[in-house]
Amino acid sequence: MKKGFSLPLWVTGAAKSAAKKLIGLPFEDYELIKIPKDKNLIKIKVHSSGLINGESHALGIAFVNSGLDLDITQNLEIWTIASLEKIYVRSKNSLDLISIIPGYGVGINKNTSEICISNFAKEVLVENLIDIIPEGYKLNLEIILPNGKFLAERTSNQSFGIVEGLSIIGTSAETFSSASPDQLKNAKAQLQRIIAKQFGGEIIFVIGENGLNLAKSSNLEFPIIKVGNWIGPLLVDAAIKKVKTVILFGYHGKLIKLAGGIFHTHNHLSDARIEILVYLAVKEEVPIEIIKKLSLANNLEDALLLLESFSFSLAEKLWHKIADNVEKRSIEYLNRYTKTEMQVAAIIFDRKRNIRWSGKNGKDYISSFKDF
Repeated sequence: MKKGFSLPLWVTGAAKSAAKKLIGLPFEDYELIKIPKDKNLIKIKVHSSGLINGESHALGIAFVNSGLDLDITQNLEIWTIASLEKIYVRSKNSLDLISIIPGYGVGINKNTSEICISNFAKEVLVENLIDIIPEGYKLNLEIILPNGKFLAERTSNQSFGIVEGLSIIGTSAETFSSASPDQLKNAKAQLQRIIAKQFGGEIIFVIGENGLNLAKSSNLEFPIIKVGNWIGPLLVDAAIKKVKTVILFGYHGKLIKLAGGIFHTHNHLSDARIEILVYLAVKEEVPIEIIKKLSLANNLEDALLLLESFSFSLAEKLWHKIADNVEKRSIEYLNRYTKTEMQVAAIIFDRKRNIRWSGKNGKDYISSFKDF
């Protein structure tokens, strides 16, 4: 399987190099990164580090080498600026000894201005930096992505309330290409492991990292698999394995493709989201002047806002119809390849990570997602 190392490891490599330079250790062109609850060390290349600001701060620089052709962070330049701050009472919480500061190009929450960083990324930083911090001090670590603001415009970050740059949301040390056939093989193997255990017949397929993060935070009773972009073939595999119900949970920008019969959802292979929206809007008899405006929208989020500004109730009706079509087209896809009684339930969240729409099958499950 084609794989690489996630953004948090490269950030940690640059940060560790800067922190070591700050306390007088010599520069090395790589850092060995410890992964929480894993005995293996991962070797991360570091470009440079040096003292700055009258030697009160240290700068570490690394370039992401994820090894994935379609990774937006491939070759991303990372700067980390480390400095020490005197403290008089040492906290028992290791995370309190490291202040992670969002610098230029790093995504923040639009509402809180807090850095958008996963718990895994925080854990890796603490695991590798805590022993470097001298007694009586805390470490201030500013993360800067010089090209992050530009690259963020090519992502869905803003749709989820993340502004100013790229989020640091890797949830594991390794990354796998979601467009690679090996990703499908990995997901099938994960499904087989789940079925081999005590399994109630219902499973959640999440589409995308944001969907996975949102699903994991909801304490759901059903097992969860992140399916990448190979949704169609994995649905067939689930049907063959006699799964009772697959709950498709994802952002509207991904799931709307299924409503149009597209079952490999990577943008490099297919993107007809506005066209599908317009087609379904015609079927729902949305006024023609609104349909024309929808067809000219820059993206799906803009189209949704336009429709809501015209009529919120009509927009809601259309999006529930889209969820219905996700379920309907999924069953049609399955019936091409196998005879099955498996049900497909669709649940969709919006740009603010609000869980809002479901299909006819999804309505039986949506309360499980909302009640957390």
